[in-house]
Amino acid sequence: MSAQEEPVNLCKVLSFLREWDRGDRTVRSRMLNTFVTRNTGKTFYELELEFAQVASLFLARLTTWMRLTYMFGSDLGLQLKAIGIFLSALCHDQYLTEFLEDGGILTLLDILGDSRSKDLDKAEVLSLLTTVSNSGRKYKELICDCQGVKIIADCLAMSNTYETQESAWTLFKSLSHGNPKYQDQIYKTLITLMACTSPKAQQLVLHALHTVQLQLKTAHPSIIEPLLNLLRSLHLDVQEEAIKLILDLKRYDVRGLLLTGLVALLRLNKGEADEITEEAEVIKTTGSLSVFVQQAAAAKAIRLLAEKDKEVSHELVSLGVIQHLLYAMGNQEHVDAQMQASLALEHFVRLFPVLEEHVQKVMGTTLFRAFMNKADALYMNMNETQAQVLLANQVNTSEVLKDSKSDC
Repeated sequence: MSAQEEPVNLCKVLSFLREWDRGDRTVRSRMLNTFVTRNTGKTFYELELEFAQVASLFLARLTTWMRLTYMFGSDLGLQLKAIGIFLSALCHDQYLTEFLEDGGILTLLDILGDSRSKDLDKAEVLSLLTTVSNSGRKYKELICDCQGVKIIADCLAMSNTYETQESAWTLFKSLSHGNPKYQDQIYKTLITLMACTSPKAQQLVLHALHTVQLQLKTAHPSIIEPLLNLLRSLHLDVQEEAIKLILDLKRYDVRGLLLTGLVALLRLNKGEADEITEEAEVIKTTGSLSVFVQQAAAAKAIRLLAEKDKEVSHELVSLGVIQHLLYAMGNQEHVDAQMQASLALEHFVRLFPVLEEHVQKVMGTTLFRAFMNKADALYMNMNETQAQVLLANQVNTSEVLKDSKSDC
């Protein structure tokens, strides 16, 4: 810009700012729409050129207006988009500093925690906070210092839209990386979030936990119970993420607790058995119950854990997994539980041949032969009497386990 053009351009900017200061909501909305249309994607230097080196004066006005009016909901989306132009501009450090000094983070978190805010606006807020978080460790800490972790967690748990949930997940991932001061708080918050009711949120939380857990040297014992509960989910995406996290946890100090919990899920307790009897009509309608789905998922997780590690296989045998897998194989109410239990048991029998004789004694020769020939199809060759034998022969299978421990 030439020396002659600078005063002219400054006059235009000052006129723009006067119009803003004197304008009502309608005028400001029109001005913001024009600003967003003309300036989206511009760098810091381009914005400074557009505003004659005083773009900060407009950002300050915009931030103040948003802080004073966000609770009314009008124009909030437009305000957030305009602020996003400043915060996402290349070489935006000056704008970011000024936004924070004007209380920008607190305002964004207030919007996020306000039940009256629209989900679309919350997604935009989360995107802005992610931009702030990605700018460095001190900015991550600033967000967390303002109770950001709890507010973001509540937003993720209560949101009903994919876009908002996805934005909250992205922000959590950003905050967890390179933020040692708050890493433990983020980790424990994600563990708590596993109890949320939205399947999509559960999937995203599990994925985030997978990322965070790999950064830690230990695992908190409180992760086990809610993680195993998610194996009841009827949503395959949730189950896949849960099993992925289970496979991660075998390297941590909670492995014993994890394996014990998985083995226990193979056998339905009395309360669950009563529930199944009372909900027989539900079984006919839905084709499965969550406890059966959990049983099948536990068997699958056990197989995947054992296939990758002989030491884990040995631990599972010592925990009574053979007896419990035989029980699950007798569950004719749920084919997948039978299939997954059969595949898992096949692994143990082939890994530890000493178990063959004991398992055959429980199954019977004919059924055992079919099992060794094609384990995942065993359910098709099993009659009701054979299934009842697998369910009832608890004492015999316990003896099998006791014998196998010394031989294995």
